Amino acid sequence: MAQLRRDYQEFVKRETAILVLGPESGPLFAKYWAEQQLPFIGLPDPEHRVLKLYGQEVNLFKLGRMPAQVMIDKLGQVRFVHYGHAMSDIPPNAEILQLLDKLIFPG
Repeated sequence: MAQLRRDYQEFVKRETAILVLGPESGPLFAKYWAEQQLPFIGLPDPEHRVLKLYGQEVNLFKLGRMPAQVMIDKLGQVRFVHYGHAMSDIPPNAEILQLLDKLIFPG
């Protein structure tokens, strides 16, 4: 999440909302969010309801949820999906921002 925080204003410039799902219960998740002062939206998902909707993997041998990035446009269409195979398998912000630029300014 530090990566997202670092370039948060670049996402804002592109009118892009960031929503991060967490496996913790509401109170624990809210406490973490407040302590970290994260500028984007956080959603606790301890029962994995949203996780299952988007096919995010849970692997107990790799410490829980595997990273997943899903880009959904304003019409609700999924435009990009990346499922990580390890906690470090996250596309760099530059790649995501470049994809956003192509969606915003095609051609």
